[in-house]
Amino acid sequence: MARYGITTSDRVLGVTMGDLRALGKRLGCQHELAAALWASGCYEARLLTAFVADPERLRPAEMERWSRQFDNWAVCDTLCFALFDRSPHAFAQVEAWAERPEEFVRRAAFALLASLALHDRTSDDAAFLARLPLVEAAASDDRNFVKKGVSWALRSIGGRSPELHAASLELAERLASSSEPSSRWVGKDALRDLSRPAVRRRVASRAAKRASTGTGKKRPGRSPRTA
Repeated sequence: MARYGITTSDRVLGVTMGDLRALGKRLGCQHELAAALWASGCYEARLLTAFVADPERLRPAEMERWSRQFDNWAVCDTLCFALFDRSPHAFAQVEAWAERPEEFVRRAAFALLASLALHDRTSDDAAFLARLPLVEAAASDDRNFVKKGVSWALRSIGGRSPELHAASLELAERLASSSEPSSRWVGKDALRDLSRPAVRRRVASRAAKRASTGTGKKRPGRSPRTA
């Protein structure tokens, strides 16, 4: 795990993610338990936090406190992907973390933005277009886990709709021609993905589906957010 940058902690039990997800489903929503799991400092316990915490009860101060203790990408991404993106404070936290100096806090901004792009079924394109300048500004951060998070966010936003695909593709092309190595890497990485025929077909299919079924239906279990 340390070899892949997942954790250097010695508080690791060896429980698989599949087992953690199953345990979280069995336990259900228990916010007090989630707080205790996080406080334990154990790697798997912190992952389990994402599956038992109540997104409705999450407060910005709690999200901030946990984010400051991120010390690897796996915990960061799991909380963003399975918990934080269901919080009504999600977009505000993207804004708050996007310019932070700590590597995994800044990664959290873009892991969370990517998760919102993938999971949020209520926010319109404008909410994501408004965050593309954050992506562009952070693309010059040459820290490995930050630039990979930035690329993830850009690629995920580009997969939501034709308008967002066009805007993301334009930004990726601009970054790919940058003189800054990190920005150029992010641009090329995103450009490869966004240019794939499979991605273009998926974007077109989603647009056609929305046109035929209507928009604005809330995804079950997800809270309204302030975009």
